[in-house]
Amino acid sequence: MKYAKQWKQNAFDVMNKIEATQEKQIEEVAKLFADTIESGHLVHTFGCGHANLPIEEMYPRIGGFVGFHPICELPLTFFTHIRGEMGIDQFLFLERCQDYADAIMKGWNFDKNDVMWIFSHTGINAVNIEIALKAKEIGMKVVVFGSAANTGDKKSAHTCGKNLFQVADYVVDNCCPLQDASVEIAQMADEKNGIKNYIGPLSTVAFITDVWMVMGATAEILEDRGVKLYIHPSHNQPGDTTARERLAECVEKYREATQRC
Repeated sequence: MKYAKQWKQNAFDVMNKIEATQEKQIEEVAKLFADTIESGHLVHTFGCGHANLPIEEMYPRIGGFVGFHPICELPLTFFTHIRGEMGIDQFLFLERCQDYADAIMKGWNFDKNDVMWIFSHTGINAVNIEIALKAKEIGMKVVVFGSAANTGDKKSAHTCGKNLFQVADYVVDNCCPLQDASVEIAQMADEKNGIKNYIGPLSTVAFITDVWMVMGATAEILEDRGVKLYIHPSHNQPGDTTARERLAECVEKYREATQRC
C-alpha cells in the first residue's frame, strides 16, 4: 500500500497548498463569477482531455447551480476508444491544432459581459490558448486554472508565442507538479538515460478542489446579496417530494439563460 498512501498524501498536500496559497485569487474569481451571474450573464467553461472533468463536475451536477455553461467539444473530450475513431492520436493532434478553436467558437453566441473559464494543466496547447484569445477579442474576461507556476515560460504551441496563463486575466494555480503524475515507482521508464516512472496524477483532484472552493465562494456571495440560486437537487433522496419540481425549475432557468447561445 506504499504507493496508494503516497498518492493520498500527495493529494492532501496539493489541496492544502491550494487553500494556503490561492485563497486571494479564488476570492477574486468568485466575485467575478457572482457579478456575472447576478447580471444575467454566463460563465462559459472549457477544457480538453481530462481537463474536461472539472467542467462535468461543475454543471449539471447535484449541488451545482445555474450560471455555468459547459462547452464540451466531443473530439476533445471523448477519446476513451484509445484506438480507431476518436482515438488518442486524433485527440493529441486536435488539441495542438491552431484555428480549431476558431471553429468551436463560431458554434456559439457570446456576450462581452460573459466570462470564459478554461482548465488546462500545462497551458501550452493551441486550442486552449486560441479559445482564450477569441474570448478576449469579444470582450470577455478569461479565467484560467492550471499549473501556472510550474509552466512558467514553457514554449507555447500557438503562434502568438504566449502560454495560456500569460493570456489570462485571472489565474488560479492548481499547485501540481508539471508532470502531473506524483508517485515515483521503482520501475525505470528509461534506465539508460535515468528517466523515472511516475503514477498517480494530481491535476483532476486539484481541479475539483478549485472548482468547489470557487463555486462555494460564489454561492456565498450571491446568497449574501439575496440572489436566488437555482441548485440541482438530489432526485433520489427519500422523503423529498419537491426534488423533481426543483430540478425542472433549474433546467428551465438554464434554458432561459443559454437561449441566446
